[in-house]
Amino acid sequence: MKLIKTKIDGPKIIKSKVFKDQRGYLRETFQSIFFKNLVFPFDVMSSSKKGVLRGLHIQINKPQAKIITVTHGKIFDVAVDLRKNSKNFGKFISIIISDKSDFSFYIPKGFAHGFMCLSKNCTVNYKCSTYRNPNYEKTLSWNDTNLNIKWPIKKPIISKKDQNGLDLSFFKK
Repeated sequence: MKLIKTKIDGPKIIKSKVFKDQRGYLRETFQSIFFKNLVFPFDVMSSSKKGVLRGLHIQINKPQAKIITVTHGKIFDVAVDLRKNSKNFGKFISIIISDKSDFSFYIPKGFAHGFMCLSKNCTVNYKCSTYRNPNYEKTLSWNDTNLNIKWPIKKPIISKKDQNGLDLSFFKK
C-alpha cells in the first residue's frame, strides 16, 4: 500500500495491492501507519442509484478527514479545497472510483466532498476522522459556477438539503 499525491496538496490516492486468484480478490483498504496523526473512529456506508448526487458536504467545526472506498458500482467523486489559507482554495479534484479500482481516496480536513453514482447502483464506504455533527454540517452548492465542476450527468437526483447549498463566497468568510 502506498500514498500517491494528487494535483491539489492534501488529497491522496491510497494505492492498494490486489491479490487475485480463481476465487476472486482480496484488497487492503486501510493501514493506520499512513495516517499517524489521524484516528478514524467512525465509518459510514451509503447506497445510491444512478444519477444520485450527494454533496458537496463539509463539517465546518470539528472537520472530518475521509477515506472513500467504493465496494459496489462506480462513482464520480469530488473534493473541493475550502481551507481558508490554502493557495488552492476553491479548486477541486475529481476522480472516478469503482469496485474494480485498486485504490481508495483520502480527503483531508477542510475539503467539501461529494459524489455522483454512475452505475445502476453503488455502495460507498467512508472512514471519518471525527463523528458526524449535524450542527456543524454545511453544503457547498454542487453547481456553483465558480467551481465549474463538469458533472457527468446533467440532471442529477439530489436531496432538498443539497439543492440549497451555499455559494463558494460563503466559505471565504
